[in-house]
Amino acid sequence: MEGGTPSTRLRSRAGWLCVILSILFILLSLRILFIQIFNYEEYNQKVIDQITQETKVSADRGNIYDTNGVTIATNITTYRLFLDPAAIMRQSAEDGVDYADMIAKGVSAISELSLSYDDVMKQAGYTRYRDRTLARHLSEEVADLVRRFIDESGIDDKALLFLQATSKRYYPYGTLASHVIGFTGSDGTGLYGLEYTYDEMLKGTDGKYIGAKDAAGNEMAYDYESYIPAIDGYNITTTIDVYIQAELEEQLKTSYLESEAKSRACGIVMDVDTGAILAMAVYPPYDLNEPSKLDADSQKKLEESDFKKGSDEYIALETQLRLAMWNNKAITELYMPGSTFKVLTAAMSYEENIVNADEKFSCPGYYVVNGQKIKCHYHAGHGMLTFARGLQQSCNPVLMQMGLRLGVENYYKYFSELGYFEKTGIDASGEEYTKEGVTFWDKSLFESADIYLATASFGQNFKISPIAHLSAINTVANNGNLVTPHFIKEITDKDGNVIYSYKTEVKRQVFSEETCKTVASILEEGVSTDGGSKAAYVPGFRIAAKTGTSEKKDVKDTPYIPYVCSAVAFAPAEKPEVSVLFMVDEPTDGVLYASVIAAPYVGSLLEEILPYVGVNAEYDEDEIEPVSAPWLVGANVDTARELAEMLGFEVEIHGDGDKVKEQSPKMGTLLDKTNARIILYTTNDAVKEKETVKVPDLTGLTAVATNGTLTNLGLNIRILGTPNYYKDGVVVLMQSIAPGEVVDVGTVVEVTFGDPNDSDLAYGTE
Repeated sequence: MEGGTPSTRLRSRAGWLCVILSILFILLSLRILFIQIFNYEEYNQKVIDQITQETKVSADRGNIYDTNGVTIATNITTYRLFLDPAAIMRQSAEDGVDYADMIAKGVSAISELSLSYDDVMKQAGYTRYRDRTLARHLSEEVADLVRRFIDESGIDDKALLFLQATSKRYYPYGTLASHVIGFTGSDGTGLYGLEYTYDEMLKGTDGKYIGAKDAAGNEMAYDYESYIPAIDGYNITTTIDVYIQAELEEQLKTSYLESEAKSRACGIVMDVDTGAILAMAVYPPYDLNEPSKLDADSQKKLEESDFKKGSDEYIALETQLRLAMWNNKAITELYMPGSTFKVLTAAMSYEENIVNADEKFSCPGYYVVNGQKIKCHYHAGHGMLTFARGLQQSCNPVLMQMGLRLGVENYYKYFSELGYFEKTGIDASGEEYTKEGVTFWDKSLFESADIYLATASFGQNFKISPIAHLSAINTVANNGNLVTPHFIKEITDKDGNVIYSYKTEVKRQVFSEETCKTVASILEEGVSTDGGSKAAYVPGFRIAAKTGTSEKKDVKDTPYIPYVCSAVAFAPAEKPEVSVLFMVDEPTDGVLYASVIAAPYVGSLLEEILPYVGVNAEYDEDEIEPVSAPWLVGANVDTARELAEMLGFEVEIHGDGDKVKEQSPKMGTLLDKTNARIILYTTNDAVKEKETVKVPDLTGLTAVATNGTLTNLGLNIRILGTPNYYKDGVVVLMQSIAPGEVVDVGTVVEVTFGDPNDSDLAYGTE
């Protein structure tokens, strides 16, 4: 039969089918073998992912401490509230209960959560997910309210709604050192300041818990679970000293507010030998625990804008103000140093042996360079004076002549060696520095005419950063070494083991020891006699200081002249330990000279911190040594009187009691011995009836008038600012207690004397 018998055809077909099946089996086997050998990890992971649930175990972020171990950044426990939409859907189907509705009603009823019913229902609707966050950073009190709802609703054993303990960054001092410390984002990542710079060291490594689930979502045996512990971040100890930081911020605040400055103020306190930053502040500060909240000044600018709240323009301005508020002015902004730079021009001059302290110069009130008359701040002219006195009196013509003697090559060489053309290397982000051809003359232009060198010699028409300038000033304070400024002291693990310890980095020696001692001596003499920086004088301490007032040439269309008032100082002058830079940007009220706006506050700051760092006051014969009010409360009246009189106080006793109930001034208050009086109250009635007076406005009064006014009111006096307070033209520049404030009789009023006509204004060319 054609085509073969049926059985033959059947065998043939069966044979081909076997061949085809065999080939398919071989291919399938090869594919399985390929997957097992070459794609094992990929498919194994897919299986694991389907049966496991991974939960992150957050590492604790390391603490930040001040140099004495005081905590300035740490963590507090907060709670994350989240639900399991997949479990809610499955459990609702099993129990016939709408758990999503129940949870939404219960959670939205807790007002402290600020969650609406719709908010919760929306998250519960993501049924493909096992974890949807409802709220973060809940306090223990709010978490307790959620726990109460879970217990009362009967879902505590359903595993539907959860509270997870989390860690939130917390800053115990709020605004203190805000621009140094910085802050973290909602995810715990450092965003600004030291939190950003040392984020990798602080954040640690998160761990994880891996639990197994079956197809129904139930937990599988313990054998399928694993736990990888978190590794906590390292702790950082900084060079910042909380006490010095607080004192610096207080002085900045007072100067800023009294001068009604428009563009913030900043200050730095540094260890002259090591470069350790003991304090750095910008005013106004911001709250580290609420970093997005604008400070009062920034909020005022926002409210005074013409933009409608919520508009794109309003939001853009708000963002701009917030970013500006976060910037550390001492590191990220440049300014014109003015006459404070004369310290370095003087050091260059002595180092090059082109002048001696006794050489005579003439100042007619100006100096002509390239046919242009450049004025001295003292328009009448200083007449004949030595170089030393020229520096003390901040005489522009004297310093211009020094600049021209130095020449472009020498000036440029020292400017570079002092570190202005490079970053200081400080461990902070965003550092700005002087750039040739941008914020300092291009060298070819600098060489093209003497007028550039003349103005550069007294700190005009170029810009530097505050941190770079104080680092350069330190070279005069520490016998010539340019040292890297830094915030870090050491890094330790959670057990206290030291991982890293900072070692002082000396970049190079710029000046000789002899040059530095000569310049320091000239500056100190200017402060302790009648120099332009005499308002920084503090009895008992030898302070080397220089002030500077520069006009901001790049700021236009302001209803006031935009000045920068600054001062640099180091002390004790004979063996410096600390240095200070103090700068107020665009003051608008009062006498707009740094001798008034910066120098007195530098003196007040050093008066507080020098004893703190172990420098004892030593008084000359002609200095008024202050006396400290003793602790007399609780003492027998006769004993208290005897002790007070022995210390030089005139004593007044109010009441007929046997023991002292209260005293004025309070214990530890410093006041001048001359006419010092202390009032002792011996009964409760005497305390209630004690006399008070209104503090007068002393500004502009002479020393004799001031002393008489305060004495007649029953108030004590403390004289600061200059030992020559009795000279003509010297009057009260500032007082510690505002005019009109009501105080107890016996209260001490600190008054700072100086000459309001003293100017350190550096005139330059456009």
